[in-house]
Amino acid sequence: MLCASMPPWGWWPLAITGIALWLWVLGDQPGRARFALSWLVGVAWFAPSTLWMWDLTAPGYVAATLLAWGPLIGLVGLASSRDERRVVLLPALLVIFEWFHWHAPFGGAPLSTLAITQAEAPLRPIAALGGPLLLGGVVAALGSALFLAVQGNWRRPLTLLLAGVGLAAIGLVVPLGSPSGQVRVAAVQGGGPQGTRFSEADTEPVLDRHLAASATIPPGSVDLVIWPENVVNVEGPIESHPWAQRLRREAARVQAPILVGVVEGVSPTEFVNYVVVVNPDGSFTGRFDKERRVPFGEYVPLRPLIEPLAGDTLPPRDQVPGTGTAMVPTSAGPVAVAISWEVFFPRRVREGVRAGGELVANPTNGSSYWLTQVQTQQVAQSQLRATESGRWLIQAAPTGFSAVVDPRGTLEQRTSIGETAVLTATIDRLTGTTPAQRFGDVPALFLAGGTALALLTAELLRRRESPPLGENRALN
Repeated sequence: MLCASMPPWGWWPLAITGIALWLWVLGDQPGRARFALSWLVGVAWFAPSTLWMWDLTAPGYVAATLLAWGPLIGLVGLASSRDERRVVLLPALLVIFEWFHWHAPFGGAPLSTLAITQAEAPLRPIAALGGPLLLGGVVAALGSALFLAVQGNWRRPLTLLLAGVGLAAIGLVVPLGSPSGQVRVAAVQGGGPQGTRFSEADTEPVLDRHLAASATIPPGSVDLVIWPENVVNVEGPIESHPWAQRLRREAARVQAPILVGVVEGVSPTEFVNYVVVVNPDGSFTGRFDKERRVPFGEYVPLRPLIEPLAGDTLPPRDQVPGTGTAMVPTSAGPVAVAISWEVFFPRRVREGVRAGGELVANPTNGSSYWLTQVQTQQVAQSQLRATESGRWLIQAAPTGFSAVVDPRGTLEQRTSIGETAVLTATIDRLTGTTPAQRFGDVPALFLAGGTALALLTAELLRRRESPPLGENRALN
């Protein structure tokens, strides 16, 4: 049920039902059984929802589901109490697990999180108050409420339900601030086959498709054009490459800056991945280099240890991580930028918005992935990032999905996989700050961590103060 609540299936009420059933099967089981049952929950949660990994690395997929996510969820179940306190402990521990999920290993792999189950659900506005951690915690707490309600205990479930509804209502009316202006934005999707891997021979056709799609934009009709990630692949600086002239001519023709995703080879073992603004006057400005890299996709952690075992299945080059601020100035206004994978991390969008970004751009590339699990989860993440930041978010992908998301997280437009399309929208440039944008993960993590620490400490003290079994018998 937890898995089926994830995109692309998205049956969001099953997330709450799944948590309730998890609490039920844990019951008063001993520690070993709680770990084993929860390990099974973790495998059933992550194995189907990350099946796309099999096509990239079958051994990595097996290791991630059986030896990483499964055991971590097993530890969550093990740490939950055998008595009724688990209805409080389990949601708190899940918040801590998901915080860890966003940060480790290798900088985090926040896939199949509880929060994205609610991207198209009434609870989504909670993300504006406390981000994905608070939203995921409320989902887990409502699972506890359902568990208690089935047992006939209605007072606490009703309180939890009213609290969840109240938080969603508050999130729905959080002020977004006054618009600093309006801009007409276009997101370009060149189209082409889905599921293809990078090939040197394919680099120019990809550029050609995006130039052809951009050619449908009438001159002067938009203020900003957003292209996907790495639709330009070159060796050496783009400014001195012959393709630079093609980009300059298109920016001059459309009479608007184009935010272009570029990959440059800088050495036989390294490359850089960035966006740059190509202006109508031919200048290149506002470069931002991608900081959050995809492990085993854009770089190989512990390469000397892993390469002898994995061989040619690993990327031959490592991306050099960027160090700048995730915001680029344009003539259409300051744009917060999260390149591809970075939109899965709330802190990446917060950085760009705090630096002055009045809208968010997510140039991405999911063309090499099998199935559409990654792409649908990414759209859900974009909906949450828009809700948390209180900004319009424009996602551009070469083969889909490209999307336009409003500041409340509503999916206004989305392309299909493989089609050639240009999405246009007139949007507000916003300067307001939501609680999630201001405080980030701190409130949810403090609440969950404090709750878990208090309950676990009380349990340890109770055990320490309980008399030994022999003393009990003597007293009896």
